[in-house]
Amino acid sequence: MFVERERQSGNDLTKNNDSKKFEVILLETLDEALSTLGETVKKTIYFHLQQKFLIAKQEIPYKIDDFSDALEQIFGSGARTLEILIMMKLHQKIKSRYRWEGPKWLVPELTFSQYVELLKSFYEDNGKIGQVEVIIDAGEQRQEQRA
Repeated sequence: MFVERERQSGNDLTKNNDSKKFEVILLETLDEALSTLGETVKKTIYFHLQQKFLIAKQEIPYKIDDFSDALEQIFGSGARTLEILIMMKLHQKIKSRYRWEGPKWLVPELTFSQYVELLKSFYEDNGKIGQVEVIIDAGEQRQEQRA
């Protein structure tokens, strides 16, 4: 399975050497997304991430899986809604576009971490047009279908 990725025209992020690092953009995006819950809630989340989960705000870009797990422990199934909001905002900041090249009946399920990694790869490659292989673990999908 392949996902074709393209840089939208008119993007001011094409010169990554002079632009912000992806990690900075991700942290800004997290701030924006968490701010939708209110400033006090945002500060409380960062506090709990630091104290309970030992994830400092500046470490989040390097601990995406841990961050996602922490959100799930804090918000339960509501964490997915927050992750989707973060992904939408990050997608807007990076200004990328993906087109699914696989069969229409098979839609890849990307985790939050995988999505962030895809956008990071896209951003760091200066938005070059290319293909990203999406590998789907058939065994894992069978287990999900049985549950």
